[in-house]
Amino acid sequence: MSQTTLTPELAVGIPREEEPLYEIIDGRRVEKPPMGTFQIIVAAILDQQLGAFARTGRLGRVVPEMLFRINPAGSPMRRPDIAFVSFDRWPRDRKVNSDNGWDVVPDLAIEVVSPSNTADEVLGKVREYFQAGVRRVWVVYPSERQVYVYASPTRNSILGEGDELAGEDILPGFRLPLVELFEDGEV
Repeated sequence: MSQTTLTPELAVGIPREEEPLYEIIDGRRVEKPPMGTFQIIVAAILDQQLGAFARTGRLGRVVPEMLFRINPAGSPMRRPDIAFVSFDRWPRDRKVNSDNGWDVVPDLAIEVVSPSNTADEVLGKVREYFQAGVRRVWVVYPSERQVYVYASPTRNSILGEGDELAGEDILPGFRLPLVELFEDGEV
């Protein structure tokens, strides 16, 4: 039986292993656990809806899985599932570098909770985001069909499937009924 050497020409169409997503915590590289299918769909809906709204209104940039240097000393470096950076924080005409890690604190950080996330981990991220200067944090629980909207680490409101997610002063005019956000998941 002959063996074929896999050349780049023959490898076209074969998916390459991607580097796992990671964050830097206490100076250590920590891999982010993968999200489940429903969580990925929810994150994609948020990315698409927020991104289109921010672009149309020329408010800023919405990015998925971007690594942010939220501390000038370099640690921690966090990777929210979705983030919004206003043009007030990073002007539209300012170029974004190609380095690994954007040197800006997002206005809005969104975490979509998967079964592999722990409550301590999620609350720790919420605290770190606010310590860094994030203005609002949304923690999305797809399995519970709820969104926790944090205005500070100790002040939040809980939205259910009959409620609307609003951009408030971060993305004025943005509204998304949670029934639309969660419509693709099982009850």
